[in-house]
Amino acid sequence: MAREAGLQMTHVPYTAPGQATTNLISNEIQAMFQLVPGIVGQVKAGTVRPLAVLASARSPALPDVPTTAEGGMPQFQVSAWNALFAPKGTPKEVVAKLNDALAKALDDATTRKRLLDLGGILPDGAGRTPGALGDLVKKEVARWTPILKATGAVGE
Repeated sequence: MAREAGLQMTHVPYTAPGQATTNLISNEIQAMFQLVPGIVGQVKAGTVRPLAVLASARSPALPDVPTTAEGGMPQFQVSAWNALFAPKGTPKEVVAKLNDALAKALDDATTRKRLLDLGGILPDGAGRTPGALGDLVKKEVARWTPILKATGAVGE
């Protein structure tokens, strides 16, 4: 983001996002990037001020917070995602059983509501398949590898 916006920022690494949030609240740092579920409580409590959601659409948990595209940086979008992985060579029947159990959990009304209230964005059925996850991982690696190399975060 600093490169895209022409800003000079100092990266301050933290081992836990909670400490970064504490330092933001106490004004020891002036800005931070955080996942919506990890900061939505502080935003709703008014202890931090959100500047933008780094996604293509506004977060249902923070509907009044504009996206980076609305703020003039459409190229700066970052999606955090979670996935369930198994070791290479796991039998297809086991993968299918795990995938089915995950789908049932994500379809549970109480679980869905809680995840959405926290700011999660749940994929539809087609986005929950092992093939869809494989495609997402390939797309993310292709997108982020050149950026990370350009910033020096990873070597050649």
